[in-house]
Amino acid sequence: MHALGFAAYSGTGKTTLLEKIIALLRGQGLRVATVKHAHHDVDIDQPGKDSWRHRQAGASQVLLVCDRRMALVQEFDAPQDMDVHAMLAQLDPGMDWALVEGFKQGDLPKIELWRAPAPGKPGRPLLCLTDPGVLALATDAPDSLPHPVPAHVALLDLNQPEAIAAWMLAQGERLQYVPPKIS
Repeated sequence: MHALGFAAYSGTGKTTLLEKIIALLRGQGLRVATVKHAHHDVDIDQPGKDSWRHRQAGASQVLLVCDRRMALVQEFDAPQDMDVHAMLAQLDPGMDWALVEGFKQGDLPKIELWRAPAPGKPGRPLLCLTDPGVLALATDAPDSLPHPVPAHVALLDLNQPEAIAAWMLAQGERLQYVPPKIS
């Protein structure tokens, strides 16, 4: 499985870009999984439904299955700040790609998305200046970047998802996911 993070500040267009990248990869017959970091409580259960009632009764895990999909809801005993590698370990290893949205501080290889600030708004710093995991910077405003892009970072057009997907596929072994060794 290949794994790649997409890191940016909120409102930059990570989800919109990922929708397009997923469709492009699927169009080539590749299997794609995603991991999305949420900064708020997530609940896929509907109050009153059986699976919700099971969880409310104290089930630590509820596996909801129908003929088209499966969803596992796991309750943590205490708030957790899960490591991105623990999340990737939950995915089917038969996936061709795992695309991770968020986790700016994660140690996965990643594409940084950057847009010029709106008039009167402060600019955001470039992650690629301090994060060696940033392999590419996708922007729609290369002339507005606050700093030159390091030589090892590919510069991509944020408005060209086809070119971004082609860059990803060309990376081959560089993006092959290898779980960290546990010592």
